[in-house]
Formats: sequence, C-alpha cells, structure tokens
Amino acid sequence: MNAARRPIFLAVLLLVLAAALAFLLSDYRLFQMTMVVAYAIAILGLDMLTGYTGQISLGHGAFYAVGAYTAAILMANFDVPYWATLPIAALICAGFGFAFGFPALRLGGLYLALATFALAIAVPQLLKYKAFEAWTGGVQGIVISKPDPPFGLKLSQDQWLYLFTLAVAAVLFLLARNLLRGRIGLAMRAVRDHALAAEAMGIDIALLKTRTFALSAMYTGIAGALGAIAVQFVAPDSFAVFFSITLFVGLVVGGITSLLGAVFGAIFIVFIPNIADKISKAAPGAIYGVILIAFLYLLPMGFAGLLRRAARLDACAAPPTKTLAPPPGKMAEEIRIRNG
Repeated sequence: MNAARRPIFLAVLLLVLAAALAFLLSDYRLFQMTMVVAYAIAILGLDMLTGYTGQISLGHGAFYAVGAYTAAILMANFDVPYWATLPIAALICAGFGFAFGFPALRLGGLYLALATFALAIAVPQLLKYKAFEAWTGGVQGIVISKPDPPFGLKLSQDQWLYLFTLAVAAVLFLLARNLLRGRIGLAMRAVRDHALAAEAMGIDIALLKTRTFALSAMYTGIAGALGAIAVQFVAPDSFAVFFSITLFVGLVVGGITSLLGAVFGAIFIVFIPNIADKISKAAPGAIYGVILIAFLYLLPMGFAGLLRRAARLDACAAPPTKTLAPPPGKMAEEIRIRNG
C-alpha cells in the first residue's frame, strides 16, 4: 500500500472497529467507551495548546466544566435538544478561552501554568456561588435525561449516544488533523520551537497563542457537553482541580503532538483507576500512582512515542527499492557534462 494512504486507511479501519463496539459491548461498557471518546476530544484540545504551541495548561477542567454546564442548563431549563447544545457550548467556551487567553498568554512557562491552575480552582467555586445557584443548581448540581435514538432506530440509549459521540469525535479529529498539518499547524510548532525566530518570520505570536487557546477551550467544552449528556448529571465537585490534572496525565501518557495519543490517554484515565481499585480497595490511589510511574518509566514519550518507534523500525526493515543504473553510454555522457 502507498505510504501516504496508509494513515488514512488505518484511521478508517479504527473508526469502523470502534463503531462495531456499539453492537458488541454491554451498556455499561458503552458508557465507559463514550467517556473515553469525550476525554479524547478534551485531551486533543489540550494537546493543541501544550503539545503544538508549547503552552502548559493545568486548568482545562474548567473549560470542560463550562461546556458540561452549558449543555445541562440548556437541556434542563430551556428544553434545547442535546445535539444543539454542542455548538452553543463550543461558542461559549471559545469566547471564554479567548477572553482568558488574551491576558494569560502574555505569561509563559510556569507562570501560565499557575494562571490556568488558578482558573481550575476558581470555576468550581463559582458554580457553587449563591448568585448563580438558580442556574447551576449549587452544590446539588443538575440532573438531565439521556437522549433516545432518533428516527425509531432499534438501538439502546447507550448505543446511540456512543455512536453519536464517536461521529462528533471523528469530525473534530479530522478538522484538527487538517489544521495541524497546514500553515497554522506549522506556525504553532514554530512558536513552540523558537518564538523569536517565528516572530522574525512575521508570525503574530500573541494573536496565534490566543486563538490556539480559544480553539483548545472550544474542543474541551464540546467534550464537556458530551460528557454531561452521557453522565446525565453535573455538579461542581465533579470538576475539581484533580480533574484538570487527570486530563494533563492523559496527555502525557498518550504522547504529545499525536492525534492517536489522545485516544490512548483517554483510555488510560478511564480504565486504569478501575483496575487500581480492583487490585487494592484499601489504597487505589497508591496503585494508580505505581502504574503511572511504571508507564512513564517504560514509555517516556507516551504511547505515541512507542508507535513512532515501531514505525521507524518498520521503515528500516523494509527492503530497499531497486534503481536501474543508466546505460554505460549515458553514464559517460553525464560525467562528461559534469566535468565540463
């Protein structure tokens, strides 16, 4: 197969296999897989900011919370269809990300990390504030209903929601792939690798970083809306600081600057805590920490690094292509021309 078409073929194959899971797994497992897809979108949004632009964020759980509450409020208070909440959550989170990113991204490195960390601390507290309690439900949160399959499809609610979330993720991943492989993606990597050289080439660094922050927040907000629809419940304590750290762990474990790495990272943060809990009911956090350290030690570049290493080994093992030598007369003519 042509090397240029191989990634497209693999992506289509993985999408088909993922869709087939809707008819092979139980409803509970499908709920878990729905959360995997939602978290993969959120990690992809974080990867755009941290992996491709080099800006560390420890507060993306706040944008996930804003997207989740947007969907919940619209569905519970205004009877907005679940699918219509996604573009609204995307616009609100993009605006929120742009407004926060414009002053914050003038910082850098650890200072930006602290600014986003403060955001992760503040948002759950604001959701509990009495002035917003009529909208957010305060500490009690909001309960919403899981959508039924449309058009009389013979699917369970969990099957339909998984397929719907998978379709949204496929579109978002495709848009991200095209964006990151184009001029904007090259500009993002240029800013990450050498900001001074990028500015000398005419790139408006502040504007690019702010737009990237808004795009990253938009992706994370859509993920939050999908997650809220799947869980059927939102509450401020669900989006505490640890949730932002969890998304960052998924990014590191999956591997930065990798679309597929976002999926692996989401699988890790959904299933590894359950495995740790089964190993030890007394200290699941300790077991989770040991597993995380082991992954970082064995795969320092994440799952994406392992895949890149396997791809390089496959390229080295491939037989060299044979080139036909030119006829003796033509070779002599070329040598004569080169020598003048």
